[in-house]
Amino acid sequence: MYDQHRSTDGISLQRDPSYSSGAMLAKPAERSGNHRIRQLLKHFGLRTSLIRLKVIDALLSAGEDHRRLGVRGVHSHLLELGIPLSFLSVREVLKRLCSEGVVVLNADKSYSLHPDATATLELQDAEPQATGLDT
Repeated sequence: MYDQHRSTDGISLQRDPSYSSGAMLAKPAERSGNHRIRQLLKHFGLRTSLIRLKVIDALLSAGEDHRRLGVRGVHSHLLELGIPLSFLSVREVLKRLCSEGVVVLNADKSYSLHPDATATLELQDAEPQATGLDT
């Protein structure tokens, strides 16, 4: 269901306590990697969706911490972040990302970014001027 207070563009909406009416103000999110993930999806010919952004972000976070996540791990991570996605939705997105070569299903049933996807992200990091505000 659409939630007008939930942002999909990398900006989280937070309540400003100085307003008694609880007005919503846009503030930058802690993680600004959405642009990188959007470019990654574009590189693989996939459209950007909120669930794809969040699933890939969860895998990137786990990779940074040298952890491996299965479907349940990704789903739990998203629930901890307050992102109410169904287990089946997460599973289907992971399957689709696998079929498109963005994600790999490992022998232990965990998921990780495909080496090509990792190389694409590293290339983006090495050339920040190529991923500027030209979108």
